[in-house]
Amino acid sequence: MSEDRVSRVSVRLLDREYQVACPAEERSDLLDSAEYLDGKMREIRDSGKVVGLDRIAVIAALNLANELIKVRKHGTVVEGDLGARLKSLRERVESALAKGQQLEL
Repeated sequence: MSEDRVSRVSVRLLDREYQVACPAEERSDLLDSAEYLDGKMREIRDSGKVVGLDRIAVIAALNLANELIKVRKHGTVVEGDLGARLKSLRERVESALAKGQQLEL
């Protein structure tokens, strides 16, 4: 990261503030990520099963890593289904345009 494009962002996780450096163009994504993580950490804390900020953070990280792995494993299936759906829609649009008709989706 070059110094002129780095943004210092303050994020709150479980009522504690952290200063994080990130590229200025990624600021919004970082804030969204911090908000999502804070929500997950609060769920874990509020369940009462895990005590301590460090433990809550580790459990949240493990849960998020597990979610990511599941998405990656099933991502090709989802992408394939989405690809087939998009192909079908494109064909319907092209057919309707060729006929000069109004298309209902």
